[in-house]
Amino acid sequence: MTEAVPLYIEIDFRSGIPITDQIVEQIYDRIVLGELRTGEQLPTVRDLARQLKVNFNTVARAYRILDQAGVINTQHGRGTYILPEVPPQETEKSKELDRMIRDFLDQLEGQGFVSPEIQAMFQRNLRERRKLEEFSSS
Repeated sequence: MTEAVPLYIEIDFRSGIPITDQIVEQIYDRIVLGELRTGEQLPTVRDLARQLKVNFNTVARAYRILDQAGVINTQHGRGTYILPEVPPQETEKSKELDRMIRDFLDQLEGQGFVSPEIQAMFQRNLRERRKLEEFSSS
């Protein structure tokens, strides 16, 4: 059995950003930065919840979001592992989405907005949309 890699996640309980989102974003960022690699095992939900001093269900929800996004895979009885990055399928629809996003970013930058500001606002809106979707499906 492989040893889980240590996860260094900082939770800001006063930030207003849901803890689940903080966990998801920090794990995803570490994968993108190459700090977590394909095949590496993450700590168990219980271990990470204990380490972060948060509820078990909070970490379980974060892992479930990452699993549904195809970033990790949980194998019952074996652990949770980083999946290889699967290149997105190039379809006409995805090409159109890419073009629309690039045009929108050009517009925003033309109006003086900077990348960190755009990214923060975009992520906030995605989180709010996700909350609405979760609320409406309840």
